[in-house]
Amino acid sequence: MLDVSAVEAMAERIAGHVLRTPTLPSPGLSALLGAPVTVKLELLQRTGSFKARGATAKLLSLSEAERAAGVVAVSGGNHGIAVSVMAAALDVKATVVMPRTAPARSVRIAEEAGASVRLTDGMAEAFSLVDRLREEGLTLVHPFDDPAVVAGQGTVGLELDEDADDGLTDVLVSVGGGGLISGVAAALRARRPGVRVWGVETEGAEAMSRALAAGGPVPVELSSVVSTLSAPAVSRLTYDHVAALVGEVLVVPDREAVRGAVEFAEHGKVWAEPAAGCLLPAARRVLERVGGDARLGLVVCGGNASAGDISSWVERFGLE
Repeated sequence: MLDVSAVEAMAERIAGHVLRTPTLPSPGLSALLGAPVTVKLELLQRTGSFKARGATAKLLSLSEAERAAGVVAVSGGNHGIAVSVMAAALDVKATVVMPRTAPARSVRIAEEAGASVRLTDGMAEAFSLVDRLREEGLTLVHPFDDPAVVAGQGTVGLELDEDADDGLTDVLVSVGGGGLISGVAAALRARRPGVRVWGVETEGAEAMSRALAAGGPVPVELSSVVSTLSAPAVSRLTYDHVAALVGEVLVVPDREAVRGAVEFAEHGKVWAEPAAGCLLPAARRVLERVGGDARLGLVVCGGNASAGDISSWVERFGLE
């Protein structure tokens, strides 16, 4: 289990490479949900999501030999962007493997950053290709199954603790492979033991909730349009953290995640992707359970969806 001191040490290490993103009250979302809402705006982070933190943490931990050989990453979008951009900034050669369903914008940004991008038919095939590339000498920058990456993501929780008011009762965090929520929960539960941490997944990307039901990581079939949350399985590392530190992982339909992204724009005045949009329908369920005295914290994990992406999803789900 990750100790908060490891997260604190990682915060010092990556501080010169990533941004301390704003933590602010959101009057618009507070009015929408009927409870005080604080947002942690990781969509303003370098590369447009929290992923820059974990990628930087891992890249800074490489040996000289590993730096010279280069790194490989597998991603549904945001992790690939982060590894590509941060590797370029740190002068490390990167190869990024993505499924063909990854947003075209994510593929383009990774290529423009100088990464070698390899496309596969799905996430399972992507992980298989990464295994072969590792055998050729590349070092894996895993999106979540790495203590350095989890510690990097945990710096989100440190900043939220330091910058949010003392009344925060419930923090909601999106879950793909579980690296972000593992790090955030490790930091917050050490700093604020009374705070409840909730995970949120989308239907068809339920790796963590299925793992919790099974008592450990299990492979899952992926069908969610939210590719940035679509991990084929969580890891033992992230499962153990969530099982110990997170109250529950809620699952919401893709349609409601897309509606949440629209509500973030209309009421929160921020351009969030559906991986963050899923927090709003989940927040309504949390409020139904814990009552009207709750004060919510939302980790707005990323904003790497194009206008075309949002428009197509809005049309697909009949949200116009």
